[in-house]
Amino acid sequence: MTATPSPGAAPPDPSHPWERVDGRVPVVIHVPHAGTWIPDDERDAFVLGDDALADELRRMTDHATDVLAQAAVEAGAYASVNRLSRLVCDPERFPDEREELEAVGMGFAYTRTADGKPLRDLGEADRDRLRDRWFDPYAEAFGDLVREVREEHGRCLVLDLHSYPAERLAYERGRIARPDVCLGKDEGHTPGWAMTSAIEACERLGLWWDINTPFAGAYVPEWAYGKDRSVSALMLEVRRDVYLDEETLELTDGAPLVAELVRQVAVGLEMDVVELADGWIGFGGGGDPDAVAGDDGDEDD
Repeated sequence: MTATPSPGAAPPDPSHPWERVDGRVPVVIHVPHAGTWIPDDERDAFVLGDDALADELRRMTDHATDVLAQAAVEAGAYASVNRLSRLVCDPERFPDEREELEAVGMGFAYTRTADGKPLRDLGEADRDRLRDRWFDPYAEAFGDLVREVREEHGRCLVLDLHSYPAERLAYERGRIARPDVCLGKDEGHTPGWAMTSAIEACERLGLWWDINTPFAGAYVPEWAYGKDRSVSALMLEVRRDVYLDEETLELTDGAPLVAELVRQVAVGLEMDVVELADGWIGFGGGGDPDAVAGDDGDEDD
């Protein structure tokens, strides 16, 4: 039986539906796509019926990634968890012409479903409203968190946590291979030692990994992107069937393994950040160059 989740309940503060958890180490777990909440006043813009919208939520939500982050949070990482569905506003897209997925109707304000069907009909005024109401406040809140961690610890590493379905969706433009774990790097903000640490964690746990495959990149706040050496990032994207039954959306026996992966990566990054001297990251990476070799691909999740 296939589960078709309804839009989730409103978060405690509906005007700012992202939750912040403070930690004690300079690692921030970013969970942008776990949310399923669609506000009632945004629902009317969707052309899909309830069943079709629930199916789109099933396909596009990074189910239970907030649960997978919990062990890392308990180990001391900060966290930011978005409860607003990405179908309303995707905070990880560029909000302008830099976003390649605008070409398929999946920029920061989606107008197409994962298989290219109409989702919403948005004019420029609608896009401006969505940006003002959701995109910009999210970017500001997450940017403030990263800035605060950097100011307290001298540096900050964002661990960008996602999942993706076992079967390729029609909108995808990245590579075809679908490993257990996709490790995403940004040429300017992912140091070689961070990638090496994540690879070692995957191999300790027997997980098949690849770099920037099928998705690429890692999220960095706009204020730091290409500008601040003390902010770095790594994307950790897990194939959904490794930890979840994609039909029932129930966690499987693989979930503790993936939660342990997230914890080990976060702890490993935290140890490296603390032990390395100032100048630990230079744009273009650092550490073992072989660990980050290869093309970037052209798509984020």
